[in-house]
Amino acid sequence: MKIFVCVKHVPDTAANVKIVDGNSFDDSVKFVVNPYDEYAIEEAIQIKEDTGGEVIVVTLGIPQATASIRLALAMGADRGIHIKTDELIVDTMTTVAALKKAIEQDGGADLILTGKQSVDCESMQTHYYLAQALGLPIATDVVDLVIEKDQAIVQSDLGNSEVAIMELDLPCVIAATKGLNEPRLPKLPNIMKAKKKPIKEIILEELIQEKPVHRTSVVSLEAAPEKGQAILFEGSAVDVVEKLVEVFKEKAFI
Repeated sequence: MKIFVCVKHVPDTAANVKIVDGNSFDDSVKFVVNPYDEYAIEEAIQIKEDTGGEVIVVTLGIPQATASIRLALAMGADRGIHIKTDELIVDTMTTVAALKKAIEQDGGADLILTGKQSVDCESMQTHYYLAQALGLPIATDVVDLVIEKDQAIVQSDLGNSEVAIMELDLPCVIAATKGLNEPRLPKLPNIMKAKKKPIKEIILEELIQEKPVHRTSVVSLEAAPEKGQAILFEGSAVDVVEKLVEVFKEKAFI
């Protein structure tokens, strides 16, 4: 089975994010593999270990995104494809067109895995558009996946402790979420082996001469505002209400 995993190189949301000139990140900002994509990588490797085959990791990103591919290779993927661009954020339709072309040029896929969303833009669009572009069925928010012959049997998290059980013909697109598995931590020998695994580099502009017309662009980047502090009122119910009314007046809520 030939399995493609689409991953994204994203800022580490657990660290402080510094923005320069409203359009780029400071050099001190740490980038990591998109956390949801780690579930996709782990699932692909487990399928390969159970049934055999090949796991190819593909990403569209800045030159430093090679680090995310190397991590996937250290986890157990076989090779990588890096679609290189200097653009920090690429719109969804261009991303989809690039991923589609790269997968097709490599001979196509029996299964495509992604994370259900990226933690930077959180648009949750790429996997849907990729499935549409390739004419493949898709399941998202997947918390259980079983491959049986020419089908993928999945459980998708619907929230409120409810799941949808679906059967999809292969090839298909699966968008992973937390609960599908527990991503492994690469061991040192595998990290060393990953340095010798092949990564094919493709320039975005050479892969796609004409970018899709329905494009979005980033106007500016801003750090998320700090959360406000809670105010604790003490006293009787009447006192608390009076204090609350005063705060509302100060904030121009009333």
